[in-house]
Amino acid sequence: MDVIEPEWPAPGRVHAVFTLRVGGVSAAPYDSFNVGAHVGDAPQAVEDNRRHLRESLRLPDEPVWLEQVHGTDVVELESPAGRRQADAAVTHSTGRVCVIQVADCMPVLFAAQDGSAVGAAHAGWRGLAGGVLEATVRALRVPPRELLAWLGPAISQEHFEVGDDVRAAFMVSDSGATEAFVPNTRGRWQCDLYALARRRLAALGVDNVFGGGWCTYADPARFFSFRRDGRCGRMAALIWLGAPRA
Repeated sequence: MDVIEPEWPAPGRVHAVFTLRVGGVSAAPYDSFNVGAHVGDAPQAVEDNRRHLRESLRLPDEPVWLEQVHGTDVVELESPAGRRQADAAVTHSTGRVCVIQVADCMPVLFAAQDGSAVGAAHAGWRGLAGGVLEATVRALRVPPRELLAWLGPAISQEHFEVGDDVRAAFMVSDSGATEAFVPNTRGRWQCDLYALARRRLAALGVDNVFGGGWCTYADPARFFSFRRDGRCGRMAALIWLGAPRA
């Protein structure tokens, strides 16, 4: 199946992919590889797409699908199964699959340089401003300078218009965040999620940051975009610990 694989120096037992919108069975406007069960797509189509995901990637287990709410809660996959309302997941165990669903918000994947832990965070503007990256790094229990981070496909600054409230949410804790906002001719702001994520990670001490540079809005052939289409499917960013790659 068509996926994007992070280009980062992760150890061999770290496996990570980002799915694209093509190659599935969902009908428009969810065409065609939608993995989101909450967007109005036919349940059987979502189930078939998720099964194809597991089989094609040879996943060691069913991904732990979260009920994402644009918050900052983190699920540790070693904890007993229960409510999965959260916007990040981490694991220190082989075979547990972290997954985040997106369609403009930024997925951020984390891996310990020694291969001892991995995690995934759902980082739209609310999550970023609220501290989802900080919460995920704490849950990983790895010194920040020993972490790798990968910024997956998200809406670009050119297409992400926001109001004063969004800018103010970041300025509260970081006056330098103004650099990530450019005024437009409509009296609003163009917001750079990638720049905001990098600032947050740098403040934490996570210096090894990779990825970035895609735009989900501008590439309808590969990506779903809620801002562009409204009703649409969701893509998945997955990361897990397994056997070293050959």
